[in-house]
Amino acid sequence: MRVFITGVGVVSSIGLGKAAYFSSLANGESGIAQVEAFDVSNLGREFAGEVKGFRPKDHLTAGEARRMGRCSQMALAATRMAIGDAALPAAALQGPRASVVIGTTMGEADVLGNLDHAWIHKGASGVRRAWIPKYGSTLLSIHVARAIGAEGSVFTLPGACAAGNYALGLAADMIRAGKADVVVAGSAEMLQRLQFSGFIRLAAMAPAKCQPFDLNRQGLILGEGAGVLVVESEAHAVRRNARLLAEIGGYGMTCDAYHITRPHPDAAGSIGAMRQAIERSGIGVESVDFVNAHGTGTRHNDVAESKVMREIFGDRKVPISSMKSMLGHCMGAASALEAIGCIMTLETGIYPPTIEYETPDPECDVDVVANRARKGAHDIVLNNSLAFGGYNAVTCFAKPYKLPDPPHHQAA
Repeated sequence: MRVFITGVGVVSSIGLGKAAYFSSLANGESGIAQVEAFDVSNLGREFAGEVKGFRPKDHLTAGEARRMGRCSQMALAATRMAIGDAALPAAALQGPRASVVIGTTMGEADVLGNLDHAWIHKGASGVRRAWIPKYGSTLLSIHVARAIGAEGSVFTLPGACAAGNYALGLAADMIRAGKADVVVAGSAEMLQRLQFSGFIRLAAMAPAKCQPFDLNRQGLILGEGAGVLVVESEAHAVRRNARLLAEIGGYGMTCDAYHITRPHPDAAGSIGAMRQAIERSGIGVESVDFVNAHGTGTRHNDVAESKVMREIFGDRKVPISSMKSMLGHCMGAASALEAIGCIMTLETGIYPPTIEYETPDPECDVDVVANRARKGAHDIVLNNSLAFGGYNAVTCFAKPYKLPDPPHHQAA
């Protein structure tokens, strides 16, 4: 069974909605700026891809906004954008044939931070009762399902920075298994102090800019946002005459089982995930036109990903780019936001650039789309997520009907 993307919604530091988002990606515009959400004056780092133009009241009712933490607010806002983009009737989302899958890394962890801070400094009386129902990563998908009336399966996936790819893979599996007609799938993450200070302690954060694959890269820059996609069965989409943005091909998932932050030196897990995605899409490596890299800007990750590219494609230099150079690393939201970038690449033929690329690294011998967007072939693209903890998830996206007929479309 073929599975299609029919709508996308974006909340990001470089734009709200897919048009603004992809315009910024294509033009190499950075969303990385000084953090305003919390005090960073004593942390030694002060830059992130913070979403500064997001107003919950533009997308949510007053009651919804009051009940939700920021991460859930962004997830629901992106969901409503995606539903509007898909021109999906409300009736198609209501009932047991509609499901919700939202991924994240830390969800509403800032609520826990507020609770802890208040308890320490003011005692139990300082803990606001309104905070308590906002805590819990499971709430992301529950809030979305409640708002749209979806009564099918509801999942929140804590899949680190591969969470968005995990959500899309599960959505495709549910549809191919006949368990759903429509799945709202994506991921969301908010910037908060615990996460920010944690990555500083890991010595993984760059001072001011993210430079994936550059010789002088100094680490990642954190970001936040939400990316949500409407995933439909072919029969459901065709029956309602939906516009087909892209087809989900195969996906691959593996685990390094090696180190909490560092990829395995031989990159076997990452190589396996990419091979699975290609083979399960029923294509050969020669069919892949573009790869959105995980591309964090960390020393080990970029070298490992370059090794994966050489192992998979051999001497063929497939164009590769890292959207994190503009967005920052949006943790749980990263691969869903990047999946939407991939889908826009299929539509436009524009490969977003890796900005801040100044000096090639001999250990990263890949064809980086450096600093300026590039036009190229755009039938089939891959979205790499090679995340902390060894979570590897690679998803194949294609223009509608550019993949072989469905016997090849097997679930991972």
